[in-house]
Amino acid sequence: MTPPAGAVAAGDRVRRAVFFGGVVPASPDEERLAEEVGMALAGAGFELLHGGYNGLMEAAARGAAAKGGTITAVTLADKHPEWGDFNPHITGEVHLPDLGSRLNHYLDQADLVVAMGGGVGTLHELTAALYYAGSIRPVPVWLGPTALGLLAFLRREKWLFETETRPLGFLSPVASAAAFATQLRDLTRPAEGEA
Repeated sequence: MTPPAGAVAAGDRVRRAVFFGGVVPASPDEERLAEEVGMALAGAGFELLHGGYNGLMEAAARGAAAKGGTITAVTLADKHPEWGDFNPHITGEVHLPDLGSRLNHYLDQADLVVAMGGGVGTLHELTAALYYAGSIRPVPVWLGPTALGLLAFLRREKWLFETETRPLGFLSPVASAAAFATQLRDLTRPAEGEA
């Protein structure tokens, strides 16, 4: 069986999942879902990259840590002292000089992106991921409940639309932790002839 378009090949390379989520979860259900997503990602062998702080980021990191995952905080060098300590699940750090470098680091490293709720920072990250996956490199992007609401708004207001040259097949909902884990297995399944 051939894996789906945009499938992530493992080989000897580390697979990286970028998680965008804010410091204030929209609900306890979304926080629980972020933790379960983190577990699924680490269970599938992905390193988790995110801002490193609390809220949904910490929930995803807690889930990844429960499965023995590697969790890397990617932050701004000049803001880290102001923003405070990383959550206790962080196993590595990257400090970058500006927002552009930070976004480029995330997206250039990403084998997939998961976006959930958050503030303006998460909005900035998510819209950059949508542009990147639709125009630069087809990276799978999964959207949690709050991010799906944003996606609906962007489509309704024609900020985001599908064309022949800009397909949106890279987008998937995180309907549930179980559905996400199944989709992740399908995405990472080796192609026929690979071992």
